[in-house]
Amino acid sequence: MATMNERWAEMIVEELVRNGITFFTIAPGSRSTPLVLAAARHAETETVVHYDERGAAFHALGHARATGNAAVLICTSGTAVANFLPAVIEASLECIPLIILSADRPPELLDTGANQTIDQVNLFGEYVRWKVDLPVPDKSITPRFVLTTIDQAVYRSRRSPSGPVHINCMFREPLISGEPTTSDDSAELTAWCESGAPLTAYGSSLMALDDSQLQGMAGFLGEEPNGILVVGRLQSEREREAVLRLARRLNWPTLPDISSGLRLGVEDKCIVPYYDLILVSLFSGLSGCKTVLHLGGQVTSKRLLQLLDSDQIENYIRVAEHPYRHDPNHRVTSRIEANLTDTCFALASLIDRHENESLVTLQKQSSAVDRIVEDMTSQGSINEPAVCRLISKNIHDLSALWLSSSLPIREMDSFAAFSGPAVPVGCNRGASGIDGTIASAFGYARGLDRPVTILIGDLAFLHDLNSLSLVRNSAQPIIIVVLNNNGGGIFSFLPVTEEKDVFEQFFATPHDLGFESAAKMYGLNYHHPGTRDEFVACYTKAQKATGIALSSIIEVTCDRQENFDLQQEIAQVLGKVLDEL
Repeated sequence: MATMNERWAEMIVEELVRNGITFFTIAPGSRSTPLVLAAARHAETETVVHYDERGAAFHALGHARATGNAAVLICTSGTAVANFLPAVIEASLECIPLIILSADRPPELLDTGANQTIDQVNLFGEYVRWKVDLPVPDKSITPRFVLTTIDQAVYRSRRSPSGPVHINCMFREPLISGEPTTSDDSAELTAWCESGAPLTAYGSSLMALDDSQLQGMAGFLGEEPNGILVVGRLQSEREREAVLRLARRLNWPTLPDISSGLRLGVEDKCIVPYYDLILVSLFSGLSGCKTVLHLGGQVTSKRLLQLLDSDQIENYIRVAEHPYRHDPNHRVTSRIEANLTDTCFALASLIDRHENESLVTLQKQSSAVDRIVEDMTSQGSINEPAVCRLISKNIHDLSALWLSSSLPIREMDSFAAFSGPAVPVGCNRGASGIDGTIASAFGYARGLDRPVTILIGDLAFLHDLNSLSLVRNSAQPIIIVVLNNNGGGIFSFLPVTEEKDVFEQFFATPHDLGFESAAKMYGLNYHHPGTRDEFVACYTKAQKATGIALSSIIEVTCDRQENFDLQQEIAQVLGKVLDEL
C-alpha cells in the first residue's frame, strides 16, 4: 500500500509538471507525506514551504497572478484544508488558476470521529471550477485514471473562466515504505513514460467575435463622440498593449484603474490619470459622456462607480473573458464574452481616429490636479497621500508594486503621481479582503522575478504577520511600507464615524503597536521616517539593499483624523479650481 501511495503521488506530480505546472507551495503535515516527497524530489519543481496554510495559499495565489499559470497547493487533512478557503475564494472571483492537492483519510475513517478528519470534498463549494475525490491508491485501478484526472483538472483550471480546482487525495497507512517504488503496471505506462508529454492533450478553447460582430461594434464605437474607456485590472503586458492601442485609436478619455497597469508611468494624451479626483467637480470633462466601454476587471474609484451608475450613461458595453455578471449597478447594456487581447487588437484595426474635445478639457483638469495635490501633500507632517506619491515617483522601474485592500489601494488610485515609472501592480480585489497581503505580494514577486514594494495598512500587516517568515528568505528586496494609523483608517470615511460612543472601540479598533520588534524578530531591516525627505532616503536605501538582510519594513506613522481632514480639504480645493476651469 505504501508503494502505491508513493506511485500515485509521483504520477500526480509528474503529470502536473508535464502540463507546465512546476510551482508548489507546501504546508507541512503527515497525511500529505507521499505528495510532499514527490514534489520535493522532482527535478523540475520549485517548492516553497510555509507553516501557515492561509499564508501558503495566498503565496500560491500571488505567484499564479503574476505568471498566469496555475500554482499547486499541498496540505494535510482536516482544518489545514479549510485555511485555504479565503485564497480559493479570491482565485475564483479573479479567475486565477490554482491546483489544490489536499491529503485525506481513507473512507473507513470518515464520519467516525477519527482524528483530524472532516468532510473535505465539498469544502470549497461553488468556488472551485472542478473537484474530484481520488480513491485510495489501488493496484486494481489503472494508472491512466490518475493521469487523465490530473489532465482534466489542469484543463478545467485554465479554460475560461479559469480558476481553482480541488483534488482530494485519500491515503491509507502506512503512508510511505522507505523503499524504491515498484509496480507491475510499467508496461501499461510505457508509451506515457517515453513520450514526456501529458497522457491527454487538451486544445485551447477560443472565444472570439466573428467578422460581422467586430465590424458592427467598431462602427458603433467609431461614430460615438461622447464615449469613455474604463480599464479595470488587466492580467498581462500583452493585454495592456492591446488596450492602449485601442485607446489611442478611439481617442476617448481613458480612465485606468490602478490595477490596470496603465495608471502609473503611461503618458499618453488619451490617458486621464487623475479621473477620480477630477470627478469632485460638477463640471468635469466627463460630465457629457453617454457611452462606456469597460475592459478588464472592476474599478476601485467610488466616484467613477457613481458616474457609471448615472442616468447620463445610455450605452454600457462590458468586455470580459468570463460569463459572470460583473455589473453591481445593473447598467450594462451589452455584454461581450471574448478574448480581451484579440478583441482590442481587432477593433483597433477597424476604427479611424478622430479628435475629441473633451480630452483637451480633461488634460487641463488633470494637470491642475497634479499641481494642487503635489502642493497640498508637501505641507506639514508626512501623510498618506504623500507616501503614495513618493512611492510612485521613486519605485525602481524593474520593480513591482503590491497594494493592500482598504485604504492603500484607494489612496494610490487617487493620489499616485503619473510621471514615475510604469511597473506591474498587483492586488487582491476579487473579495477585497485584507488577509494574506504579505504572502500574496511575495508570491507575486517570485512569479515576476522582481523586487516588490508592498503598500499595506497596519491591520492588514498584523493579519499576515506569519508571512514575514517567507519574506526574510527572499532572493529579491521586498519593501513593506506600513501605513500605521493605529487602526482601521477607512472607517473614518464612512458614516459610522459619527457614532462616537462605539466608533473607536468597535470600528477603528486601535492596537497601539509599532513594528520595529517584528522586523527584528524576522531579521528584516527597519526604518521609521518622520519626513518626506527621510522617507525617500530610506526607501531608496531599501531598494538597493544587498547582503543577508535584503528586505525591509518602512513604518510610517499617520493620524487617522488628519488623513481624513487632508483628503476632504484636497477635494474641496479641487472642486473649486476645477469648476473655474
